[in-house]
Amino acid sequence: MTETKLYIIRHGKTMFNTIGRTQGWSDTPLTAEGELVIQQLGAGLKTIPFKEAYSSDSGRAMQTARIILQEHLQGESIPYRTDKRIREWCFGSLDGGYDGELWGVVPRILAFKNYDEMMSETISYKNLADAIIKADTSNWAEPYEKIKERVWSGFEDMAHYREKDGGGNIMVVSHGLTISFLLSLIDNDLPMQIGLENGSVTTLTYKDGSFTIEDVNDLHYIADGKKELEEKNLL
Repeated sequence: MTETKLYIIRHGKTMFNTIGRTQGWSDTPLTAEGELVIQQLGAGLKTIPFKEAYSSDSGRAMQTARIILQEHLQGESIPYRTDKRIREWCFGSLDGGYDGELWGVVPRILAFKNYDEMMSETISYKNLADAIIKADTSNWAEPYEKIKERVWSGFEDMAHYREKDGGGNIMVVSHGLTISFLLSLIDNDLPMQIGLENGSVTTLTYKDGSFTIEDVNDLHYIADGKKELEEKNLL
C-alpha cells in the first residue's frame, strides 16, 4: 500500500492579514501579493501526484486551492471538495477586529500582562479557547471540545478514507490556528505554532489511525516555484 501523506497548506495572504485584522470565520480575498505567492507555491507543488484536494469552505482557502490546482500538471483531474470542519477557529465578536483587540484582551483574561508574556509561558489550547469565549460578547465562539471534535474528525476522515483507498497524497488548504491546533492534537509537547506563514506547507503521514508530523511551516515549495517561474519568464 502507498504511504498516506497530507500536504496541509495555510491559505495565501489576505487583505485582513495585511492590515492586521482577525479573520476567523469572517473572510477577505487574497491580495495581489498573496495570489502571486500561491502561484509560486503551486508551481513548486505541480509534480506531486495528489489523489485529491480539500480546502475549508472559507473563500480565502478556496481561492488558494484553485490557484494551486491551476498550476498543477494534473490539476484538472484532481478531485477537489470543501469541508467546513477545517475552518479557522471562530472568534465571535472579535472576528474582523484588529489583532490587537484579540491579543490584547485574551492575555489579560489569562492573567498575563500582554501577548508576548503569554506566549513565553506554556498555555494550552483549551486555555485559549476558554479565554476567547469569555471575551466574546456575541456567544458565537466555539467551546474547546467542539473545536477539537470538528478539526480532528475533518483531517482524520480525509486521511482514513485515502488510506482505505490505497493511500497516496492529499492536498489540504486550511488556516493558521487550525493547523497549529491539529499539530498539538498529534503531539501535545509541541509549542503553539501560531506563526505559520501564509502559503507554508506542513506535512503529515498517516497510518492505522495515527498521524506522524514530518515537516512544519515549510517554505521551500514557494522558493522552488518562484525560481522555476522566473526562469520561464512567467513572473
